Amino acid sequence: MLAGYAVHVDQSRGRRIPEPPHPYRNDFQRDRDRVIHARAFRRLEAKTQVFTRRYSDHFRNRLTHTIEVSQISRTIAGALGLNVDLAEALALVHDIGHPPFGHAGEKALDAAMRTQGLFFDHNLHALRIVEDFEQRYAAFRGLNLTFEVREGIIKHSHDYSAAEHPELAEYCLDQRSPLEAQLIDLTDEIAYNTADLDDGYEARLLPLEQIRGGVPVFERFFREVENIYPDAPDKLKFNEALKRMLNRLVGDLIANTQSRVNSAGVQTLDDVRSHPSRLAAFSPEVEAERKQAKDFLYENLYFSATLEPEKDAAECIIRDLFALWMENPKALPPGYQEQAERESLPRVICDYIAGMTDNYIISQHENHCG
Repeated sequence: MLAGYAVHVDQSRGRRIPEPPHPYRNDFQRDRDRVIHARAFRRLEAKTQVFTRRYSDHFRNRLTHTIEVSQISRTIAGALGLNVDLAEALALVHDIGHPPFGHAGEKALDAAMRTQGLFFDHNLHALRIVEDFEQRYAAFRGLNLTFEVREGIIKHSHDYSAAEHPELAEYCLDQRSPLEAQLIDLTDEIAYNTADLDDGYEARLLPLEQIRGGVPVFERFFREVENIYPDAPDKLKFNEALKRMLNRLVGDLIANTQSRVNSAGVQTLDDVRSHPSRLAAFSPEVEAERKQAKDFLYENLYFSATLEPEKDAAECIIRDLFALWMENPKALPPGYQEQAERESLPRVICDYIAGMTDNYIISQHENHCG
């Protein structure tokens, strides 16, 4: 049973190009499946999350991170009486627009575009992927996703201005996104805050004592685990503490969001859309804990001296290739040369680079730049 404020699939605003109903899948299930079968989704397997494979094959990449976000999103959506199919589709598509090399790659690509008076935004790029770049159907370009999934791609983590982005006017920028979309940015944080602590510890870049000293919520649970399992190896104590930390984040997001919905008197989806602020949120206490964990990761992992050479190399590769193709467009593949006759060259180069996997862009750099 869905709550009255959930997105009901039979009230969807539909697809750009109408399609007959499927005999045994609803429209949001079909969207989920179209994302899973997209080439851009498969490429996430070879895109860096935080660690390259130089460290280990066990660490998260963009695809495994996406799967974890999907699992958390389904759990929370179900507990809140939301549309689990829509939440799952949005979770699976939320990172599809990211370029290679993680946040270092995104930073470098945006910097290159800004030299041309443009910019790179992974949400807007994700929309271009599902609207145009994926070519799997004879009847239309793109994936022809429902309005609600396309809206969620745009609005799950950022509020865009209608004045600055008139091309997004159809996505009701003056309204809040449904709760299913609001959850995704928060489940993304839950997933990477806990997973990056795990991978950082496994990579021996974050010693256990440093995590205990820098992440108070983790330390509290670690002490609890030590009392229960005093003879367990540190790694298993770490796992148990991290699991409890994840459960606290998830449980609080469910309880606090439900409380905010109830306090606001929200009954319908229109109530969600017209509310002056986002309703999905952690409680103030847990929000402070989340921020402490995130700040710890930025200070001790993401900007660590150990990872700096790889980030510098990633930025150099993207900068070199962007400059190369700006100076010599004929070095682009034929399809992108044709596209550059219809669109701006910087945007075409950006699209090409953003779609690459880590391995492919390294090989392109070796081929073109030595």
